[in-house]
Amino acid sequence: MPPPVNDRALVRLLGPARARLLTLLAEPATTTELARRLEITPGAVSRHLSVLYDAGLLYRSRRGRSVQYARTSLAEDLLRR
Repeated sequence: MPPPVNDRALVRLLGPARARLLTLLAEPATTTELARRLEITPGAVSRHLSVLYDAGLLYRSRRGRSVQYARTSLAEDLLRR
């Protein structure tokens, strides 16, 4: 189970699930990996990732048959305190 996000402002801005996803993506990961770590369905993770991607907070890259997500510099700036 991933650690909870402690930054209240980040949680208020993104919601708890998206804030946790963004925090977990310190290292690139696939939808399936993130779903396992968060103990939610891949479909739910995919919907959250789409929103974060559309907001410019994530980029994606193909690794063989998998797609990995990672934080953009905008996301890194958002997570800095």
